[in-house]
Parts: sequence; C-alpha cells; structure tokens
Amino acid sequence: MAGTWDEEHDVVVVGSGAAAMSGAWQAARTGLSTVVLEKTPLLGGTSAYSGAACWLPGTDVQRRAGNGDSTESARTYLRSLLGDRDKVKQEAFLETAPALVDELEQDPALEFTWRAFPDYFDRPGRVPQGRSFVPVDLPVAELGNLAALVRPIADRDRLGLGHGRGDLTAGRALIGRLLLALDRTGHATVRTGHDVDELVTDDTGRVVGVVASTGSGPVRVGARHGVLLAAGGFERSDALRAEHAVPGSAAWSMAPAGSNTGDVALAAVALGAATDLMDQGWWAPGVATPDGGASFAVGFRGGLVVDQAGRRFANESLPYDQFGRLMAADPARVPSYAVFDERTAGQFPAFVIPGLPTEDHLAAGTWVRAGSLDELATAIGVPADALVESVSRFNDFAAAGRDDEFQRGRDEFDRHFADPVLVPVDRPPYVAARLVLADLGTKGGLVTDVDSRVLREDGSAIEGLYAAGNTSASWTGPFYPGPGIPIGSGMVFASRAVTHLAR
Repeated sequence: MAGTWDEEHDVVVVGSGAAAMSGAWQAARTGLSTVVLEKTPLLGGTSAYSGAACWLPGTDVQRRAGNGDSTESARTYLRSLLGDRDKVKQEAFLETAPALVDELEQDPALEFTWRAFPDYFDRPGRVPQGRSFVPVDLPVAELGNLAALVRPIADRDRLGLGHGRGDLTAGRALIGRLLLALDRTGHATVRTGHDVDELVTDDTGRVVGVVASTGSGPVRVGARHGVLLAAGGFERSDALRAEHAVPGSAAWSMAPAGSNTGDVALAAVALGAATDLMDQGWWAPGVATPDGGASFAVGFRGGLVVDQAGRRFANESLPYDQFGRLMAADPARVPSYAVFDERTAGQFPAFVIPGLPTEDHLAAGTWVRAGSLDELATAIGVPADALVESVSRFNDFAAAGRDDEFQRGRDEFDRHFADPVLVPVDRPPYVAARLVLADLGTKGGLVTDVDSRVLREDGSAIEGLYAAGNTSASWTGPFYPGPGIPIGSGMVFASRAVTHLAR
C-alpha cells in the first residue's frame, strides 16, 4: 500500500527500450516530472541491438522519400493480414503514428530517414521496398557523457568489450537520440540498476508507485499520474518460458543478458492483470554459438537449410519470423543445419548478429567442415543419402533459376539482400552450421486497452497502470507484418499511455 516514498515523480517509466524512452520523452516534454527505471546498468535493451527500423506508416518521413506509403495503404495491408483482430487497436495505431512522428521530429535531437526494407508479406497494401524508416546516425560528441549509458552493439556487448569508437548507429542511434531529447527536457531522471518487482496501490486499488530492488536495498518510487511498464517480455526466463510452453530457450534469445525476465508483468498479474499470447514470440533462426547462445540470422544469400532428416523444409530467404515459426512447428527442425561451401569462403551466407570467426565455430563444433557431403552428413548426424539428394535438387533449382519446391527468390523480400539467392552449393569443402530457434523477444504479455491501460480478466482497468512494447500482449497476434513493427507499435502505445495518464 502507499506510504512514504524515497522519491516521487509524476510518471514512472519501467524499462529503457524504444517504447519506454519515447513514452518518457513525451511525458517529460509536457513538463511532467518523469523517471526512467532500468534494471540493468545500461539503457536500450533489445532495441539497442536492433536495426532500429520503425514501422510507423503515413508520416512525413515516407512522404519525403516519395515511396508511396500512406495510412490507407497500411490499413489495407494490416486488414488483409490480421483481419478484424484487435481492429480498434489497428485503427488507433494508424491514427496515432503520423502525429507521433510529427511530434518526435519537432525535437532537433530526433531525426529519421527512410531506408528500403520490404514488408514481410505479399498482401494488398504492401509498399514496394517497404515503409519503415530509421534514425539518422548520431555523432557520439553530440551525446557527450550520456553515450556511456547506451548499451553497446550486440557484437561487443555479448563479448564484454564495452563501447567502441565511432558514431551511434541503428538501435544505438535510436536510444541515444531519445536519451538526448529526454535529457534536454529538464524534467527527466534516468536510473539504472533499478529492478522493479512490486507495484504499490492505494486504498482504491490504483497503482501509485513501484518498489525497485537496487544494490543499496529496496527503493520506493511514487507516481502521481501513472506507471508505464515497458520493460520487454520474459524471453530471458526459462521458468516462465516453460510455464507458458514458449518454444526455444532463454539462452537463444537476443535480449541482453540479465534483462527481460518478466518481473514487472508478474507484479501486474499479482494485482489481477490479464495476459494473452503467452506462448508467442518474435522468432528467428539463430546460429548456435560456442557459449550455448545464438546469433540472429537474416538475409540468406546462399546455401540451404536442412532438418535432422537431411531435407529442406522452407524457403531459406523467408522473413525471419516466418522461418522461425516453421522451425518451431517440428521438433526435428531444432536444430537444423545451414549447409554452404567455398563459394562464401567458409563464411555464413547471411548477416549474423553478433558474428563470430569461422575458426571459433569450428573449434567448438557448432560448425563442421568436410571435404564431401557424405562426410558432412556423418559429422552432423543426418542421413547421407538425404543430404546429397537435397543438395543435388537445390543445385538443379539454382541452375534453372527457379525453386520449384519452396519458391525461394520469388518474393521481393527474398531478393532484398542478394539477387540471385539461388546459388549452387558445389565447391568443397562444405560447412554445416547448427541453427536453433532464436527470438527477438516474447510477444505475450499484459492485456491492454486502446490507451494502453492494463486490464483485469473482467475487462476493467487497473487505474494508474499502463503497459507498452513487449510487456503487453501484441495486437498483431501471431503475425509479424514488417520490419520495425515491434518498435513502432511500442512507441505508439507508449505515446497513447502518456496522453491518457496526463489528462
């Protein structure tokens, strides 16, 4: 229950990814005293690792690029994909996105530019080359001492190398720009090392603050207007994944170590909050790493993928969530194996984040190399005749320039990273890399209304409590419509939360 606070603010924001930071900025820019509480020592979460694509349709960013995007085309696309599922939220998202981006771009710290990246489904309303945009790179000098707070890129962070040199790009640029804008409001405080695991209510049941565990003991932080939970999902909790039958493993998630264990969502559930989509995630094929983790793989431009029977089961160039869902559909596909050859000089035929040297993989056995396909099959434990047949059949497709089995190369997305994508695998030595089911986060979470208020099982709102990003259940259900929709959606519904709580 409410009582004495160690500190009190108008708005408490839990988390520091794109949703959290954009919500905090919107609150602070209107003069509301705002505090950001981040569990880990660094800001940005999985957003900092990302390419920072923002799927926010119908804005001036797309109009400046002249790419043909519009709110109406986005509506057509979403409706053709999602149907009437969460139609009210679809409309709220489409209505809010242009106004939010207008507000963001009024701040000189926040600059965006369109970048080609196709939507993930060939449906009506799709825009050629995509409608997503990204932040402009941020010179580290402009951010100054605040740069030390932004999480390093995944490659360096996973290896404990800390910050590198050079400008902030991609996800780091997004978090850095939001942090800079937030700092310049003069109404915000950012605290790291604050693990929120309890929500405080008053006599009416309204959420009026939080309790955070810190290295110095518990800290009670009051919230006069409301608490916004935007601390990611529970992908780094093996216990919660097991409880809700989430495929994959905490070790294979792309979320930073020590983050996203679902503590804040559990605190809301303790108050009666409803949850949904708890078995769902934003999936991706992951290249198994020597430490037991996985690296995100996107943009296959060579090779083929086989299951434990030595057979192809999908178009390898599919958008990563779709490929991951096919992996999750059959236990014989986890692990799978990406098979490639000397045409790539032994390098994995896709973008891999974080990347590791080939020799490290070979030494650890996560990759194997052999002079023949028979030897390779024996090394990875798949039937040699099946692997040889699969590669031969694939090579025939490559020679013909047409994949009659899975139509690889037919869709715009397939060809975005390389064209052609059907390249023979016929130059030994051959390499097989172990693939596991990775994720960019869970997408199940707290049920919210159109203003991001957290709801109980009976549909009533828990007053004073809001959720956005992966802490909330995704309104896109089992679909991943396009690059940057987790970030764009998180930013929109964090914005709607702040608009509501500021009334």
